[in-house]
Amino acid sequence: MTDLPTSLEAASAELSLAIGQLRRRLRTEANPNELNLAELGTLTRLEKGGWMTTADLARAEAMRPQSMGTILTGLKQKGLVQRRPHSTDGRQIEFALTPAGIAARKERKDAKRAWLMAAMAKLTSQEQKTLISAIPLIKRLGDE
Repeated sequence: MTDLPTSLEAASAELSLAIGQLRRRLRTEANPNELNLAELGTLTRLEKGGWMTTADLARAEAMRPQSMGTILTGLKQKGLVQRRPHSTDGRQIEFALTPAGIAARKERKDAKRAWLMAAMAKLTSQEQKTLISAIPLIKRLGDE
């Protein structure tokens, strides 16, 4: 274990690096379908939001509608999203997850949890207690 940082500035830099490293590792370990970040973000957005238009998804993911259209076409070809005419505006199309898309999201969540549990199991009992006791603090930082 390395020495602890001595200032809030150093600690914030270390924490930011550690969280980024953990997020990248989780993303790598939990991507059984080899989807890219934009595809994963779109599936997550559809899981949370239900039926959405290309424009709604593009706004939510901070990208151009044309780029989102390309992502949705790829996800549709993979059988992960379905489309239907918009209920009130016939010019638009809405997208949602297919059963395969829902299964892919579940598989990803399960893979993340399994990897994290296995990684935590390698820690000593005291390290596990320390990490678990930090969870409320990390959550509180996220709520700031």
